[in-house]
Amino acid sequence: MNEHGKRPAAAKGSPGPLSRRDFLLRLAAAGAAAVAVGGLGLSLRDPAGPAAVENARTLTTLGDFAAPSPQAGKPRLAEVHGTDRAVMFKAGVAALGGMGAFIAKGDTVLLKVNAVIASPAILGATTSPELVSAVAAACREAGAAKVLVADNPINNPESCFEVSGLGDAARAAGARIILPRPALFSPLSLPGGRLLTDWPVFTGAFAGVTKVIALAAVKDHQRAVASMSLKNLYGLLGGRRNIFHQDINGIIAELGGMLRPTLCVLDGTTVMMTNGPTGGSLSDLRAAGVMYLSPDPVATDTRGVTLLGKTPADLPYLALAQAAGVGTMDVASMHPVTVNTEPAAG
Repeated sequence: MNEHGKRPAAAKGSPGPLSRRDFLLRLAAAGAAAVAVGGLGLSLRDPAGPAAVENARTLTTLGDFAAPSPQAGKPRLAEVHGTDRAVMFKAGVAALGGMGAFIAKGDTVLLKVNAVIASPAILGATTSPELVSAVAAACREAGAAKVLVADNPINNPESCFEVSGLGDAARAAGARIILPRPALFSPLSLPGGRLLTDWPVFTGAFAGVTKVIALAAVKDHQRAVASMSLKNLYGLLGGRRNIFHQDINGIIAELGGMLRPTLCVLDGTTVMMTNGPTGGSLSDLRAAGVMYLSPDPVATDTRGVTLLGKTPADLPYLALAQAAGVGTMDVASMHPVTVNTEPAAG
């Protein structure tokens, strides 16, 4: 049921409405999969997380992976309407100049997903497996030599990737999953940063990487108001990162300076309206049928927050990130283009 008391319409390429019996059967199957990889760990949050490697060189950034700027006047933000994530992604990329504008032959591409908890994809807490498959396949078709998938979840990483379906999706698309372990974390100090100072970050996932595509879902968030493209980068932090909840807007803004993705894909096909960022019930979700693509995470989040019934002013971190040069809230300057992948009614 959505916030209006109506059940979301079934969507091609995304989970349609389920009966209570079917939902419970899927949830039970997900639980069995979790046990096979070591347990759900839904209540096993690691209070510390991976520590930084001793004597590791302190970095100042994870890298600037931004694609070359298009010609003046060309769109840098695509708003795609539809229900099939693979079709929507393909249409959005085409509107921005094609996959070749972002991925070149021989690239090693990292897909930064949100695998936050061990939760079935149907509940919308994680990046959609269908979207991961579509993006990984598109990278391969554009000539990428390798496609990697990574995140540092709050639950057991193996469980999170398997229960969410992200593991199967990545493997089926020929991508390799990079699971977090202590040896892959190094300290990072963001120049001018107040919070990211000598903090352990998932740097090892970026070894040899030449392009980064960030894949995030639109979700309610109890502390940050919304979890989208910028908040998705929180999953690259190690250590006791929950300490940053005391200044959630400051840390999210600094995350944008830590990493410049090649492309951001913000999936609002189904939106988590309540109880985010982990949810737990189909009643938390609403079928919105929108996807935003842009190299600018501030721009995608500026548009994406409206799907939650909020305004950009409700997210102080957007203005902070813009002031820091991470991106722009002036969406009109991005020459946005709107694409409809569904046939017109009637």
